[in-house]
Amino acid sequence: MQKDLYQHPDYYLLDELLTDEHKLIRDAVRAYVKKEISPIIEDYAQRAEFPKQIIKGLGELGCFGPFVPQEYGGPGLDYISYGIMMQELERGDSGIRSTASVQGSLVMYPIYTYGSEEQKKKYLPKLATGELMGCFGLTEPNFGSNPAGMLTNFKDAGDHVILNGSKMWISNAPFADIAVVWAKNPEGRIQGLIVERGMEGFTTPETHGKWSLRASATGELVFDNVKVPKENILPNVIGLKGPLGCLSSARFGIAWGALGCAMDCYDTALRYSQQRIQFDKPIGAFQLTQKKLAEMITEITKGQLLVWRLGVLRNEHRATPEQISMAKRNSCETAITIAREARQILGGMGITGEYSIMRHMMNLESVITYEGTHDIHLLITGQSVTGFNAFK
Repeated sequence: MQKDLYQHPDYYLLDELLTDEHKLIRDAVRAYVKKEISPIIEDYAQRAEFPKQIIKGLGELGCFGPFVPQEYGGPGLDYISYGIMMQELERGDSGIRSTASVQGSLVMYPIYTYGSEEQKKKYLPKLATGELMGCFGLTEPNFGSNPAGMLTNFKDAGDHVILNGSKMWISNAPFADIAVVWAKNPEGRIQGLIVERGMEGFTTPETHGKWSLRASATGELVFDNVKVPKENILPNVIGLKGPLGCLSSARFGIAWGALGCAMDCYDTALRYSQQRIQFDKPIGAFQLTQKKLAEMITEITKGQLLVWRLGVLRNEHRATPEQISMAKRNSCETAITIAREARQILGGMGITGEYSIMRHMMNLESVITYEGTHDIHLLITGQSVTGFNAFK
């Protein structure tokens, strides 16, 4: 087992832009990752199993919904703190960050933003500690990039509604206690419902055979005439803006998180290049290796500046969904390119579980697709700058 020797690259001295609190938060999550995640993650990824024992620690660190106010059980931190947490977690593994992202941005965020006071008090404190775990149901077998076409729906039945349909590619589904599900109401408009495990007709079959996000639990949500009390409907949003608001929060976390993968791959490749001797000198002394490393740190630095500025705008409630899209796409592209280049620097060793690079590379193939595909985010930016909708 390799010791976690990670050192955070900061070529432009961006630490000077962070507060002391930001740095304390980062150091706490980084120490947790080095102690509790790095030593076990390769084994869990090989076994395609999620390490459930880390849930309590993530809750204690405040990684679940860090932006949720203290009155509802959250730590009440700013969005730069949230980004830093996601970056450190994803530096460990994308699947671990996914678990935290789903809990915070896709379950706690909609309950906090769109839920009733009763829903907030009932669910948020337990979600913040990890006593309850949640998942988010939007994507369907036939509707991914076009969620407006969803077929999942509910009908009025007096004091409850009857929910039917299915969702797929749902992180946390196999073990989630609740699901925030988006479905069409009797008028055909999209609304959110909180569905609890144990409701008759609600099942969560696990997805097997993944080559990516192997240390994350993925499954389906199946609703067969599920009776959901009307008090479980999120009352303060109707339409696609509800789930899209959640996705903006999650994409913000991915923009920071994917850079964590990039930095880990760069750090691993840099250290290896200084130690691996070929032709009587370290391979880091050769021009082509230096070219790779120089391009890596350049792209990382550009990404760090982008997400930091996005965090400032998010804190000021000025970050647009289009700006978040650009950052998510850029970070994913940066990370997957760096992972591939880093793997080449390590040669054959780069494909082994002794190093994190190949695991990051496989994970990033999912990260570059979920929460809006690479091409969809490109078109979001294109529409933003031209004014023309290229989706239809």
